[in-house]
Amino acid sequence: MPMNALRDRRCFHHPHREAVARCPECRRFYCRECAVEHDSRLLCADCLARTRADGTARRPSWPWHLPLRLLTGLVGLWFLFYVMGRALLLMPTAFHEGGRTAAPTAETGGP
Repeated sequence: MPMNALRDRRCFHHPHREAVARCPECRRFYCRECAVEHDSRLLCADCLARTRADGTARRPSWPWHLPLRLLTGLVGLWFLFYVMGRALLLMPTAFHEGGRTAAPTAETGGP
């Protein structure tokens, strides 16, 4: 909805006031005094009362996804370190010692 359309609207209960929100349930426009925030939504008082009377109001639940995210992160880190360790084991020993091998000298039979 364009901002111009909301600016021209008036509150359902107070026709002399400019509307600032539209109730997603009844689709009517309301002023700041009539709009109520509930569960991160702006509702009118009538729809809020109806929602609570029906018992359909969302209750905050325990955030079960947080331990799941933590477990997923730990498993991901374990897998990352496992793959890095396997890659290090597959590299030749000379690489682990700085990539230097003993240069042949006259004493070791070199040129």
